[in-house]
Amino acid sequence: MSDDIPETHALGPAAAAGPAQPPLPRWATALSVGSVWAVALVLGILIGSLSRPAAYASWLSLALAVCALLSFVAQLATQQKDGFITRLAATTTGSFVILGIIGAILALVAGVR
Repeated sequence: MSDDIPETHALGPAAAAGPAQPPLPRWATALSVGSVWAVALVLGILIGSLSRPAAYASWLSLALAVCALLSFVAQLATQQKDGFITRLAATTTGSFVILGIIGAILALVAGVR
């Protein structure tokens, strides 16, 4: 009866997963998260300098959508499944906070005009 069981089943699910990946270095994590934060900052500054005050909210929501997509791209590009959710949450939350602060500043500036 044990002769009917293939070798891969005898080793369990760990054998099917392949060799363990080394953890992602801190610099790579910082680069994958920080690059999206930098894009959020640049987009926010461009929105503040190039768009009309009536269009700030529309452009900021589009910038947040772009940052959310870039978050997935940046974290999938690391090819590391360990810590993916944590890195994705940090990237998306940071972008949201950066664009939220810029939005609050733009709201104050638009209120003064």
